[in-house]
Amino acid sequence: MIFSDRLLIKEFETVEIKNTSFKGELFRDGDLFFLKPSTYMNLSGDSISAVKNFFKIEDTVIIHDDLDLPFGAIRFKVGGGTGGHNGLKSLDNFTKESAIRVRMGIGKPVDCSISSYVLSKYSDDEMSCFSEWVELSKRATLEIIKGDWNRVASIHSKKSATVFCNN
Repeated sequence: MIFSDRLLIKEFETVEIKNTSFKGELFRDGDLFFLKPSTYMNLSGDSISAVKNFFKIEDTVIIHDDLDLPFGAIRFKVGGGTGGHNGLKSLDNFTKESAIRVRMGIGKPVDCSISSYVLSKYSDDEMSCFSEWVELSKRATLEIIKGDWNRVASIHSKKSATVFCNN
């Protein structure tokens, strides 16, 4: 995902850890681990489980798309239900209720199935706001890593892209 690549490249001096049992790309900077599962979304829990068990990781921040939020929204939550999100269903057994979620709104489909929608490309209007949306989410995630997620949630939550995008 573009988000994890931007977060890693610009902010940390990571080392890639290669192990096929992790089922994804894993990078480490000290006690921080960044995982980009290479499994299908509905199996991403297998990747996270392997890494968490191997390195005995307790705290988890999950960055994911959210159909229930309009495009460009950024919200934060600890634990909670899956809302029908197959990736979150897969993670539920491995992340517990203490996982912090960075929810990035993608909106709901108007004229196609959900599966077609989530696999489709962003519209031109959405792409014009994409970099700023990812940058805002990145800054918030970096602050979560450093400390108080409640403060981050109150400062960085956005209702939609209209807050930061002039389209």
